[in-house]
Amino acid sequence: MFDDTSPFDATSGEHGVSLQRTKGRARCTFKSRDGKTVLADLGQSGSFKIKLPKVAVGTPPEAVLLNTAGGLTGGDVMAFEGGVEGDADAIFTTQASERAYRALSGEARVTTQLNVGPGGRIAWLPQETILFDGARLQRTFDVDLAPGATVLAHESIVFGRTAMGETVRYGSFSDFWRIRRDGRLVHADVVSVEGDIAGTLARAAGLGGCNAMATVLYLGDDAKARLDGVRELSESVSPADGIAGVSAWDGKLVLRAVGTGGAALRRIVMPILNTLQDGRPLPRVWSI
Repeated sequence: MFDDTSPFDATSGEHGVSLQRTKGRARCTFKSRDGKTVLADLGQSGSFKIKLPKVAVGTPPEAVLLNTAGGLTGGDVMAFEGGVEGDADAIFTTQASERAYRALSGEARVTTQLNVGPGGRIAWLPQETILFDGARLQRTFDVDLAPGATVLAHESIVFGRTAMGETVRYGSFSDFWRIRRDGRLVHADVVSVEGDIAGTLARAAGLGGCNAMATVLYLGDDAKARLDGVRELSESVSPADGIAGVSAWDGKLVLRAVGTGGAALRRIVMPILNTLQDGRPLPRVWSI
């Protein structure tokens, strides 16, 4: 377990009002034992919790991440470290969609660090993050891969709930991805939008009027061999849901998708994630 620290931190908001801020930190790693992936290490503190549900025989274990604070706002800090040792195979997901609410001061910060040992495999499959008007969120995603390791990573962002008629007019969002194999940088990605978010999303170079976007990244020796199957799915996306495009090079496959809403984006990415998992179903929490 981590050293116990207070999960709350007082931060001055508008008009000098003292606001409670939440902190959460968690670690979860797996190892291979007798040909089966088992838990190696588990730690959690503050509002960051981890559940380990039962899974079907022959399927990799799942670690379900949970923010008991119910969402993020300015000044909140969440940190997660996950990993698998050599030849282990595990899935990391979230119990529900994360929500980033209006920030009165500062920004919410979320950091994720994954480590994959030789021949290991991680599927990073959190449910979407929903940004509310005035949200300020900064995220970093760092992965260290050993030779022969594989990672499937997915992130979806929804700018306001379409069904509720919400519009994200202003705020900020940044997402920094860094993936290294054997210490060498093999993938870097940055998304950053600030200020007039509604205007930025409406531009053709933004989301073309859509309000949801996703990135799916697969790094493995067979990345190029998977391209045709994923491309077929991306080209079959209904224009009513959005659009997707995929490329593969240098041992990685990258898919970008934009959707007309959160539900539409799910209809785009879920079949693709199933394909990249060789037909294995998505974590059960995705359907609850």
